[in-house]
Amino acid sequence: MLATVIPAPETVLLDVEGAKERFPVRRVYCVGRNYADHALEMGGDPSREPPFFFQKNADNLYNGKTFPYPPLSSSVHHEVELVVALSAGGADIAVGDALSKVYGYAVGIDFTRRDLQDVAKKMSRPWEAAKAFEKSAPVSALVPASKIGHPQAGGVWLDVNGQRKQSGDLNQLIWKLPEIIAELSKLFVLAPGDVIMTGTPAGVGPVVKGDKVACGIEGVGKLSLTVA
Repeated sequence: MLATVIPAPETVLLDVEGAKERFPVRRVYCVGRNYADHALEMGGDPSREPPFFFQKNADNLYNGKTFPYPPLSSSVHHEVELVVALSAGGADIAVGDALSKVYGYAVGIDFTRRDLQDVAKKMSRPWEAAKAFEKSAPVSALVPASKIGHPQAGGVWLDVNGQRKQSGDLNQLIWKLPEIIAELSKLFVLAPGDVIMTGTPAGVGPVVKGDKVACGIEGVGKLSLTVA
């Protein structure tokens, strides 16, 4: 192994349900406004427009029981999502081949500094400060597709302090899982270790310190945490 001039960054590793081995993360891609009801609540068009993507950092993902409320924001919103982890990649992947690239699935939350995002939108600036901050993407343990298949339907929900805030179904995705992978591979060369957050249903809203957040996706898993 070649020596490095500074300590090499640690690889981000995610838990895999029922396994000692863990999943190494390479990149994190996110799909914007991929449920019609969420597109409407965010002032967008719910029609089947071409999908758009943004990114989080690999080390924004973590298996944890707490979410540290970030600085420089007074409006942080929850967005529950199906998370897809890839075991293979490529460029210009055909829709029919896309699911063969999937290792497994998890439940995740795309926490968003909504106030910073709103400013960025008005000024036509990038979203990184709103989306790619520390610990902004807690995820449940990955479940291999070899165990659960490739979910096409199933309830998606999120509660804050026991009150239902988000409720939807995977069958409401505007761009389905194979299409997301195929479209993304037109823009980037995908590779093993890539993670895709597939969009959130309507009902996104703020969390505050001390909140108890619980969410889940039918047939995939559940995730619970406290806002610290």
